[in-house]
Amino acid sequence: MGKNITQKIIEAHLVEGKPEAGQPIAIRIDQTLTQDATGTMAYLQFEALGIDRVKTERSVSYVDHNMLQAGFENADDHRYLQSVAARFGIDFSRPGNGICHQVHLERFGAPGKTLLGSDSHTPTNGGLGMLAIGAGGLDVAVAMGGGAFHLAMPKVVRINLKGKLQPWVAAKDVILEVLRQLTVKGGVGKIMEYSGEGVATLTVPERATITNMGAELGATTSVFPSDENTRKYLALQKREADWKALAADPDAKYDEEITIDLSKLEPMLAQPHSPDKVVRVRDVAGLKVDQVCVGSCTNSSLYDLTVTAAILKGKHVHPNLSMTVTPGSKQVFTAISQTGALTDMIAAGTRIIESACGPCIGMGQAPSSGAVSIRSFNRNFEGRSGTKDANVYLASPQVCAACALTGVITDPRDLGVEPKITLPTEIVIDDAMVIKAPSNGSTVEILRGPNIKPLPIQKPLTPTISGEILLKVGDNITTDHIMPAGAKVLPLRSNIPAISEYVFERVDSTFPKRAKEKGGGIIVGGDNYGQGSSREHAALAPMFLGVRAVITKSFARIHYANLINFGIPPLTFANPTDYDKIAQGDVLEIADVVETIKNGGNLKATNKTKGFSFELKCDLSPSSRAVLIEGGLLNYTKKHA
Repeated sequence: MGKNITQKIIEAHLVEGKPEAGQPIAIRIDQTLTQDATGTMAYLQFEALGIDRVKTERSVSYVDHNMLQAGFENADDHRYLQSVAARFGIDFSRPGNGICHQVHLERFGAPGKTLLGSDSHTPTNGGLGMLAIGAGGLDVAVAMGGGAFHLAMPKVVRINLKGKLQPWVAAKDVILEVLRQLTVKGGVGKIMEYSGEGVATLTVPERATITNMGAELGATTSVFPSDENTRKYLALQKREADWKALAADPDAKYDEEITIDLSKLEPMLAQPHSPDKVVRVRDVAGLKVDQVCVGSCTNSSLYDLTVTAAILKGKHVHPNLSMTVTPGSKQVFTAISQTGALTDMIAAGTRIIESACGPCIGMGQAPSSGAVSIRSFNRNFEGRSGTKDANVYLASPQVCAACALTGVITDPRDLGVEPKITLPTEIVIDDAMVIKAPSNGSTVEILRGPNIKPLPIQKPLTPTISGEILLKVGDNITTDHIMPAGAKVLPLRSNIPAISEYVFERVDSTFPKRAKEKGGGIIVGGDNYGQGSSREHAALAPMFLGVRAVITKSFARIHYANLINFGIPPLTFANPTDYDKIAQGDVLEIADVVETIKNGGNLKATNKTKGFSFELKCDLSPSSRAVLIEGGLLNYTKKHA
């Protein structure tokens, strides 16, 4: 029987297990990436493992999140990251070189390789034919040390693309349509594999837009074939030697399949406050717009900004709104300056932001109170922009540019004939801002600022878990809800005691104080708890505050793994209706925790306040059980490495 792309890559990297859907497996990791918001903690964890040098083919440390240096904290972290990279054999992408996913796509990604990144949008590089997976920083630290990455073998979903995109319709509209059909929970436990005649009509940057936002489905990753378009892209990057053809066999089998006719798609957008609240642009046309932002790791390529510039050329941004543009990398910045696209956008009245994540993570450009902001980004969770009551819509650069010109939500097809663009056949390749690690870093001094605090270490799991329900929340709680980003909080990523003061700030600002007063406790949630960013701080900071267990109807993949990594049991209701029977403030006791987790089976929880019992599931692989019992992955790895 033929194999799909996912099976081919996984089988070539398989270390443990059988690659059958739902079965525990472990795979070898070829490359890793980190960014500065998650990387500082990942490298503190790598140091704690006591390994002298990274074991991967390539590991890259990027600085792209904490770029606003309003105090010493971010600059100190950048200095730490550069020194630790030199010490342990990691390439260091300096501030200003670009957003990690865009730069990695340009300079390092390769078909058929595995990539593990401490950022949920690592699947961007699936546009090159990589198996690129987002994970918590501790998982990445272990991979850098030569450890395998453990996961349940995902189901593989074939997304069959037919036809060709019509004028003014973009790759962003493809993934918005997938989100409309499948929702933010539709990809959990799955890998999205794109195939069909329509694939050949999409360039690598367009494919990368689709795989990037596949993270919003909750998917493990998304992947495209490596074909002639892939070869051309790598040739443009002067990396044709990294190319190899990779495609599913004609008789490959899939667990599920959907078909999307590209020729029938229209310009779309996602309404506040979820990437799956997708409608046609024409359905909400005419709504006044206050801000437009083009950029982020989703839509900041040379293609995206060239299209934006062509639409704006010779015109002016509407006087009632502000527009920003973010080149995804120094390479893109250089190219648009040479082609004239940068001049066209500046002349139109756009504000050009440095090559970084910026407003996508609430690091600057917060909209005005109650504003409507149209963004070519990947997430529009409430408050993520930095303004709690802002209404953020997600759309293609084409839609963004049309809205910027008219001042209202506008279907770009109403602008007339789509401008033709020509991309350069040669671009400047300059890796001067990637500092290569010395061949021997043993004498390198690691530089630590006062904001870098020791890594909190969890104790092994106790036989009984008891505590008050500190917080009960509903469905689709994001890691932004649990551990906010933004200019105020992000600089504290290497200081767990300080950052823990902001846990659940946007849900219940009293949570940290109550957790400390009660000596810790339990969190209860609904479906898809922990969706969104891979930030392990959403597990690490609650662990520091004494959270002993999290009980939900269901979890998002990365947060589920992060809880295990930091020794917090991720439990689900055996009977989901029990969620309605318990309340914040109830005291729970969970007995025989270690033995039950070790041997499998349901846990028994007793509500001491209301006098009834209910069952909880803890469905873990044997390796995850062992990690959890030891108090997390760091303890386990140090003991068993």
